[in-house]
Amino acid sequence: MNIKPVALVSGANKGIGLQIAKELASKGFKVLVGTRKLDLGVVAARSVGAEAEAIQLDVTDHASIAAAARQIEDTLGRLDVLVNNAGISRPIQPGTPIEEMRDADKVSRVSVADMRVVFETNVFGVVAVTQAMLPLLRRAPAGRIVNISSAGGSLALKGNPSEYSRQYVGVYQTSKTALNAVTQAFAIELEETNIKVNAACPGFTATDLSNYAPGAGSVEDAAREPVRLALLDANGPTGTFSNADGPLPW
Repeated sequence: MNIKPVALVSGANKGIGLQIAKELASKGFKVLVGTRKLDLGVVAARSVGAEAEAIQLDVTDHASIAAAARQIEDTLGRLDVLVNNAGISRPIQPGTPIEEMRDADKVSRVSVADMRVVFETNVFGVVAVTQAMLPLLRRAPAGRIVNISSAGGSLALKGNPSEYSRQYVGVYQTSKTALNAVTQAFAIELEETNIKVNAACPGFTATDLSNYAPGAGSVEDAAREPVRLALLDANGPTGTFSNADGPLPW
C-alpha cells in the first residue's frame, strides 16, 4: 500500500510543469509526470527522481484521461494533489517576436478553429481531468487542486488602463478567464469537502509557450506559487487566485 502522498501534474515533461513535479518530489510526494507522449514523460520522470513515474495523459482525449484515472486507482488508490498545468497558446514559429505573437493572438484576427483548439486544452481539458480525478482526490486526507492560470485572464486587471496585462488581450488570455470561472465553480461546489481548489499565476516565464521571450522569468520562480497552493494545510484558503506576490483579482 502506498503511504506517500501522490501528486499528478499534467503537461509535466518540460517547463513549469516539470519544475513543479521536481519540487513536489522534493517535498516527499510520489509524482506522476503527466504527458501526451509517454516516452518524453519517462525521460522527464528520470530527471524528477526515484519517486517519479511517467503517466500517459492527453487532456483533450477522454480515453487517455480515463485510462490514467484507472491506472492511478489500480496502483496507488488515491490522489492527494492535482496540478492542471497543461496549456497551449496558438501555434507559433520559434523565434517569433513577442509583439508579433501578441498581435496575431488578438480575437479580431485569430481563427475560431484556433480558438477552439486553445479552449479544448486550457478549459475543457481541465474540467475533464478534474472530473475524472475527483473520486481519487476524495479518498485523500486533504485533496488539493491547483489550476495554472494567468494574470492575463483577470477581468479586473483588464479594466485598469494602467495595467500591464492590457497588452495581452488574445485568445490565450480569454481561455484563462474561462479557467478562472471553472476554478471558482469547482471550489464552491467542493467547499464542504476536504478538497481545496485554487488558481495560480506563474508569471511570464521562459518556456515554449512564451517562445523564450526576452525578459521572461525562470521556471523556478514560476513554480513557487503553484507548489505553495499544493501544500496548503487545513486552514488554507479555497477559491483563490494568486501569484508569488499575493492575491490577484478575478
